[in-house]
Amino acid sequence: MTNGITPQEIHPAFEAAFNRQDVDALLALYAPDAVMARPDGSLATGLDAIRQELSDVLGTNRQMSLRTRYVHEAGDVALLSCEWTLTAGDQTMGAMTAEVAQRQPDGSWLYVLDHPTANLEPNDDTSPTGGHP
Repeated sequence: MTNGITPQEIHPAFEAAFNRQDVDALLALYAPDAVMARPDGSLATGLDAIRQELSDVLGTNRQMSLRTRYVHEAGDVALLSCEWTLTAGDQTMGAMTAEVAQRQPDGSWLYVLDHPTANLEPNDDTSPTGGHP
């Protein structure tokens, strides 16, 4: 029996929380020791660092549209990818992700690795300020 979120539910949960501007709900999708790649190629490690990255992007008041590309499970890990788009007025930006989620002791799944701009080169000017869209 699975409690909490499944790998297939992570992307819709992220999109909904982002569009509500709910940083706590976003952080609830990450393991305590999760790592997020920043657009400049550096890493944000742990929930405090990831909170800062997410808060920076939420502060832009953009709306997110997200399309899951795939979710592949192997035992207690899952490889995920989505294509996301951020829109603010008539401005749009987006990228594709590379993510790893891990099954937790309660059966739920949380991000352990998140690369929100995996298809962009570090310091690419089309990536948003901050971490995940």
